[in-house]
Amino acid sequence: MRRLERASVWTAVTVLGYAVVAFFLVYPLASIFRFAFVDVESGAFSLSNFLEFFGHAYYRVTFLNTLVVAVGGTLGALLLGVPLAFFTTRYRIHGTSLLSTFAVLALLSPPFVGAYSWIMLLGRSGFLRTALLGIGVQLPPIYGPLGIILVYTLHYYPYVFLLAAGAFTTVDRSLEEAAENLGATGFRKFFRVTLPLVLPSVTAGALIAFMMCLSNFDTPMIIGGNYRVLPTLAYNLFTSEVGERPGLASVVSIFLILFASVVIFLQRWVAGRRKYASSLINRPRMQRLRGWKSAAGHLVCWLIVSLSTVPLAIVVLFSFRKTSGPVFHPGFALDSYRKVFFEVPKTITNSLFFSAASVLLIVVVGTLLGFVLARRRTVAARVLDPLLMIPYIIPGTVLGIGFIVAFNRKPLYLLGTGLIIILAYFIRRLPYSVRSAASILKQIDPALEEAAINLGAPPGQAFRRVTLPLMIPGVVSGAIMSWVTAINEVSASILLYVGRTMTMPIRIFLSVVDGYFGPASAMATILLAATGLSLVIVNRFFGLRREALVG
Repeated sequence: MRRLERASVWTAVTVLGYAVVAFFLVYPLASIFRFAFVDVESGAFSLSNFLEFFGHAYYRVTFLNTLVVAVGGTLGALLLGVPLAFFTTRYRIHGTSLLSTFAVLALLSPPFVGAYSWIMLLGRSGFLRTALLGIGVQLPPIYGPLGIILVYTLHYYPYVFLLAAGAFTTVDRSLEEAAENLGATGFRKFFRVTLPLVLPSVTAGALIAFMMCLSNFDTPMIIGGNYRVLPTLAYNLFTSEVGERPGLASVVSIFLILFASVVIFLQRWVAGRRKYASSLINRPRMQRLRGWKSAAGHLVCWLIVSLSTVPLAIVVLFSFRKTSGPVFHPGFALDSYRKVFFEVPKTITNSLFFSAASVLLIVVVGTLLGFVLARRRTVAARVLDPLLMIPYIIPGTVLGIGFIVAFNRKPLYLLGTGLIIILAYFIRRLPYSVRSAASILKQIDPALEEAAINLGAPPGQAFRRVTLPLMIPGVVSGAIMSWVTAINEVSASILLYVGRTMTMPIRIFLSVVDGYFGPASAMATILLAATGLSLVIVNRFFGLRREALVG
């Protein structure tokens, strides 16, 4: 009887998981994808939208542009992330903890913050560009593909760094020592022995970076100039297409998801070609660099992190500059903060409320589903696992379009409400909580819960009083990651908001586009403070590894 009761409780949770996937993923995506195969004029089944997409150079060029900046940003993330991870885990670099903290802060800050910081630095009237022109040095324009790749590289390299750093600390030292005994040293040992051993983690970090580059909407809109990519194209097509038949926008959405799916398959194929496991007994030892090698190692590490931190410092600095409209004046004042708190306070409360409400949903649902995925050995649980990871490969622009098409009619007319934004945040960030909960459960012996059930506790009570308290670090890790990414969300909410549901990231984005850098800097600084406070809570009270923030 007790076993039947336990099965019914977790069966209900499993059904809840399938309902969430069906209602908030399958239904919205199916609502837009069907329009890709419908003729705009006749409404009959047709491939005319695909023919139009491939028949116009405008769309083909956008397709290639997306590939160029996504691959470029990923390669840049690898070029910065791998050396930083290697030096900080193998050699004694002063300030390693500080380096890691700044890297994570750069990762969790909104991408468009870095984009418009580089505009202030190297834009047409950027102060660094102006100063260099004064001494005869002319830099290439920041607008266009080079600027997009620069921002992507400096924003997403921490994914590679965090995952690779964890892998570098678990390499079996005896394998490297054997390579040295056979004459392999320096670069040869690194590329032939060490790097292949950490390849799954490195490619996993590169995969996340590529997915972020592929789906990023705000950076190309701010710094791209006339350089078009698929997320911005989908947005422009949807907002310009008449009525409720987003045919071309649906085609673009399909290609974005296909892109992501192919890359995931390639990453798993590369990681699965060889065996990378080791005994983890003979771990690497930290070495001390001396002379010019020490100087070079410190320079590389601090230069990488400084480049990604400079935009954040610029934002904070300009938030205190005197300003009148779009014009900055000499000196410092609180003009921008007054404007934010007295003219657009609703955006702050919206951001806090929407993100807090979504995180509450995420924690409750994600913790329960994480338990099902980690503890249940059923076919339904095994199938549900990859389904719950689908939001990782769905660009926010695509999901936003899907929500508009799916929830703009009865019985669920949500368009223009705060609820539709909360639900978009919920489904996009749910994987963080599910994965964190499932991961922490792997460290908890199921016998503890079994003992409580055998002593007469109902399954729900055993979970609540025994397992859940032990899961708190993992639950908090997922909640914090969901919080900081939800409060910085732009790509989905830019399509879903109306005037009364505007959030801080949207207001920042619109202010940057209009040239009002002062108020944008003030709001961005508030977001950075919220992100930094979240990291302090994680490290101070729960002692979680930073790698946990990327799953």
